[in-house]
This record gives sequence, C-alpha cells and structure tokens, in this order.
Amino acid sequence: MLNKLFGFDAKKHNIRTEILAGITIFLTMSYILAVNPDIFSKLDMPSGAVFTSTAVAAIIGCFAMAFWGKLPFGLAPGMGLNAFFVYTVCLGMGYHWSFALTAVFLEGLIFIVLTLTNVREAIVNSIPANMRYAIGAGIGLFIAFIGLQHAEIIVSDGATLVTLGKVTEGPALLGIIGLLITGFMYIKKVRGAMLFGVLITMVIGIPMGITEFRGVVSMPGSIEPIFCQFQWENIFSLDMLVVVFTFLFIDMFDTVGTLIGVCQRAGMVNKDGRIERLNQAFMADAIATTAGAVLGTSTTTTYVESAAGVAQGGRTGLTAFAVGCCFVVSLFFSPLFLSIPSAATAPVLIIVGLLMLEPVRNIDFSDYTESIPAFVCIILMPMSYSISDGILMGMIFYVLLNILCGKFKKISIVMYILATLFILKYIFIVVPDEKPVAEQSVPAEVVAVSVNAADTFTDVAELNY
Repeated sequence: MLNKLFGFDAKKHNIRTEILAGITIFLTMSYILAVNPDIFSKLDMPSGAVFTSTAVAAIIGCFAMAFWGKLPFGLAPGMGLNAFFVYTVCLGMGYHWSFALTAVFLEGLIFIVLTLTNVREAIVNSIPANMRYAIGAGIGLFIAFIGLQHAEIIVSDGATLVTLGKVTEGPALLGIIGLLITGFMYIKKVRGAMLFGVLITMVIGIPMGITEFRGVVSMPGSIEPIFCQFQWENIFSLDMLVVVFTFLFIDMFDTVGTLIGVCQRAGMVNKDGRIERLNQAFMADAIATTAGAVLGTSTTTTYVESAAGVAQGGRTGLTAFAVGCCFVVSLFFSPLFLSIPSAATAPVLIIVGLLMLEPVRNIDFSDYTESIPAFVCIILMPMSYSISDGILMGMIFYVLLNILCGKFKKISIVMYILATLFILKYIFIVVPDEKPVAEQSVPAEVVAVSVNAADTFTDVAELNY
C-alpha cells in the first residue's frame, strides 16, 4: 500500500526515517505560518483567515506531492512570491488584493496546462542561466530589505530615502536580538532554527512591550472573507498579463531550481541527469497554486527547506505526507502564530534573503553582456521595491546590450518577444497608483505604505501623494 501511495520501497526506505524527515522539513518551513499573516496584514486582510488559508494551501500542496509526485518535498505559499503579491502588485501598483488573487489563480491554471503539455521546462531553458541566478539573488535582497523594515532597523529618511533606525530600543533592538539568536541556531544546525528563533524572539518581546500574546490553541479562523475573492474585470489588461507572467516566472524558476538542486544533493538523479517524476512534481505545484488562490493566499511552491528533510534520509512521498500532517495539526495553534510581532519574523526574512542570494556565485561576472543585466535585475528589486521591475529591466538590458554588441544569435526568440512586450509596457501603460484611491479600493493607510514602503509614516499628506 505504501508503495502504491507514496513510492515507498521497504527494501530501500524506512518508515521512521521518512516521518522524521517530514517533521524536520515542517520545522524548517513552518515560519511561513507566522510570516504570511504578518505580510498580508499590510493589505488589511484578516490575519486569522490568512493563517488558515496558508496552512490549508500547504496541506493540499504536500498531499498532492505525496500522492501524485511521490517525492519528499514540502510545499507552502512561497517567500518572494508573497512579497511580490503584497508589496509590488497591491502596494506598489495600487491594485486590490482580489486582483492579485486572480493573477495567482490564472497562473495556476496556466501552469497546469504547461505541465500537461511538457512546455514548462522548455520555457525555463529559453531564459539565460545568468538571468535565472540574478532573479533568485535579487529576490533575496528584496526579502531581506523587507525584513529590515519590518523590524524598523531601516527606516525612511527625507534626505537619503533610507537610514538606520533606533537600534538600541523598541522593534529594532528586538529584531537584532532575534537575528543573533536565529543566526546562531542556524549556524549550529539546530532543527527548526528559524521557527524556534521566531518563538524565542516573540517571548523576549513580551517584557519589552512589543509582543501582544493572544493565546496558544483555538479553532481555525474562517477563510470566508478571502475565499474565492476574484476580480475579473481586469483580466485582459496588460498589467494583468505582466503580473501573471511575473508570478509564473518566479514560481517556475523557484520550483525547478529547488527540485533539481535538492534531488542532485540527495542522489535522486538518473545517470542521464533527469529526475524521475519531475512532471508529476510540477503538477502538484500547479494544483497547490490554483487551490491556494481559491483559498485566498499567494502562490504555493516547493520549499528549498525540503533539503533539510532529504538530508535526514527522506526519499519518498511519505515524507511529504508527514509534512502535510504537521500543517494539519498547526491549524489549531493560530493564536500562538498570530501573537508573533513583525520584529520577530524579520530575522527569518533576513536569513531567507541570505539563502536566496547564494545563486549569485554562479553568475559569470567576466562577461559584461551577462553581468550588467544580471546586476540591474538584482539591484533594482530592492531599490525600486518591485520584483517585477527588477526582472523586466534586467531582461530589457540583456536583450539591448547583446544587440548593441552584435550578439544577435545569443538571444532566443522568446527573449526578443518578452523584451519587446516589456518595453511597450513601460512606454504605454499608465501607472495604476496614479488613479484616485477610491478607484483602487485600497485604504488610504495602505496607499501610504505603497508610496514609502514603510510602516513608520502616518501622515499621508507628508508623502506628497
């Protein structure tokens, strides 16, 4: 039965090892249960509903990976993708969160089609390798920058745009303490270092007056306020096309990179370099993304933290099933996760940003037709506070620089088409945040955040919006 359900072979695998590997993966990725509600609260989405939708999306993704993919990977709403959802699409571009949910839903449907037709991997291969590395690194810097802002370690400044906050008191001090604790445990390879770092930082925040303890156990919050909240009137706009493509693009490389990288480390690659059941793993990812959009959360993707479970010996879908069961249990601990302040989740964002920066070592900096576009992509993500703008400008620079250098054959047809569409987007598309606030259906306080990308401002008039 276990063989049919999870690809478990009693001659090669051990039940106890698979289950322990699943628990390890959960401990390394469960920080998303604290981070996601905190990030989505910037859009006035109910934290309890977001917590439940995040957990249920993870459960669906893990079970799909267990029964369909039969591989030892955990899935949940992804870091980077949630940042793009909140800070770029909603706060940056000015759209309501239902617009972003619609984009995620469409992305999931497209992924299902691409997976069924085996086009997904072909699309990935058309993008230059150095640009793929740059995207991961840029998202890492962007996530780390968000973490620094959440803890008020970095704050706004009228003269220099940003500056160092008051690091000797308040959230900034708590964030620094949390970063030291989490970093120490991560260096010492403590299982669940990120989750335990968040919880310890939360407890330290109680006497500091920063943590508001809400309890430990309760029934899961209702997802009714965010369930199936789609906005169909803008699905044929160019902005929707750009947003869907960006979701598609980030999720595609995040999943492919995780699956290939972790499987290679675990020796789960055939002699010809191919991964068995890779297409089934893609389908599990696509199903989870579509279901997550219906539930009211951002793109669900395969977590690189799965490497922790694979290192513990997890090799089959039973490991993914164990991860899903852990998320089921976590549904009843929402008060504990929702008590965690932004300053306590900030260290996780910073460390995850560091981990996502790792691909930068693979960029060929000696070839400037490769390194300049890659650097543009990396630096513009945090500086423009937009993942999509970093990707779009990086792709445009890549095509134009190589054309100017006469390297026409180096550029694929797909890249020519994408660069043309991106240039037209910047020329002809009116920036959505120039609309009146009422038209955007975005609260005024959210608009304040979208303009200055920080929670420390309260006077909207001061922003000259």
